[in-house]
Amino acid sequence: MNTLEFFEKVMSIREKGSCAAVATVIRTRGSTPRETGAKMLIYPDGQIFGTIGGGCGEGEVIEKALIVMDRGIPMHHQVDLTEGLMYEDGGICGGIMDVFIESVT
Repeated sequence: MNTLEFFEKVMSIREKGSCAAVATVIRTRGSTPRETGAKMLIYPDGQIFGTIGGGCGEGEVIEKALIVMDRGIPMHHQVDLTEGLMYEDGGICGGIMDVFIESVT
C-alpha cells in the first residue's frame, strides 16, 4: 500500500465530512501477518483500503471499527492468532497483534 495514497484518502474523508475508521497495528508478538505500523482504512459499508493481515483477525477489526464509527470513541483490540479457526486450519500465523482503532470524521 502506498502511504501517500492512504493519507490522501483519509484527508478526502475529512474534507468531505464523511466518516471512516483507521486501524493501526501498534504491537505484535510472535508470528503475525503484518508488522507494527500497518494501517487499514475502514468505511461505514465495511469496505476497506489497505490491510492489517486479512482473514478472521481482520474481520474482527472491521466489526470493531464499525462500533468505533458509531460511537466516536477510539478502541484497542487484541487479535489473537494463537488459537481458533485460523490456527486449527493450518494458518501460518501464531502471534498476537494489538490494534488501535480510531474514527476519521
